[in-house]
Amino acid sequence: MGVKKYKPTSAGRRVASVNDYAELTDKESRPVKSLTERLVRTGGRNHHGVITSRHRGGGARRLYRKIDFRRSKDDMEATVLRIEYDPNRSCHIALLEYSDGEKRYILAPASLTQGDVLMSGHGVEPRVGNSMPLKSIPVGMDVHNVEMNPGQGGKLARSAGAGARLLAREGDWATLVMPSGEMRQVRSACRATIGVLGNADHQNLRLGKAGRTRHRGRRPHVGGNAMNPHDHPMGGGEGHRKGGRHPCSPTGVLAKGGRTRKTRKNSNRRILRRRKSKRYGQVSLSRK
Repeated sequence: MGVKKYKPTSAGRRVASVNDYAELTDKESRPVKSLTERLVRTGGRNHHGVITSRHRGGGARRLYRKIDFRRSKDDMEATVLRIEYDPNRSCHIALLEYSDGEKRYILAPASLTQGDVLMSGHGVEPRVGNSMPLKSIPVGMDVHNVEMNPGQGGKLARSAGAGARLLAREGDWATLVMPSGEMRQVRSACRATIGVLGNADHQNLRLGKAGRTRHRGRRPHVGGNAMNPHDHPMGGGEGHRKGGRHPCSPTGVLAKGGRTRKTRKNSNRRILRRRKSKRYGQVSLSRK
């Protein structure tokens, strides 16, 4: 992948950059119709019509691509037909055609090319794109699309450029180092896919103007101290003020430094090291 910049013909073009989509094999092809479905938008509202997620709405219309996160079609060869763009995620996707004629989408790892042959199962070769349980993967390899429970489908390391490293195995548990630096244990029966996801330069893109954010379905944000007192806890006052309290949401939930994970969650014992925090440094959890 490469990052493309245009001539600064306007203020928005001056700092904007886009993806050149060099990894895509057929930029004009439409997605497989049987593997797509309509993406229903809620505008951030629940079934009562009340806004529960702010700053959502609008955006370009999109079709959702059904991704095979489970990779449950074992011991059958699949050929990569093409690498496609997916507007619903940061990484690219690959269209596979199995030997029986069935087609499925998967997340496309880096260095995967058109014509490659992939497989999934317990005894397959640990090559890029192959899927197998963690107990069958050699220690030290990078994986993505990792399951948290056997048969559930991949949940971890699914964004562009993401990959977790298999650090060790002990009994029924495998230790992974996540992209954030967190070290956690996952059952060895959980499946993962070999390799690191492609489109790693996605993090280097700059939108350049507010319109590109609106195309993604994100509406403008308004600061709390610019509101009235009955709209936000930090609103009101004669003119603007610095707030007088810690930053918070309209409902009073702290915006910085507050922990959102349940302290009594059962899986806390499987987190050996928490991710690095920019504000407080690295925090470790004791195994109780």
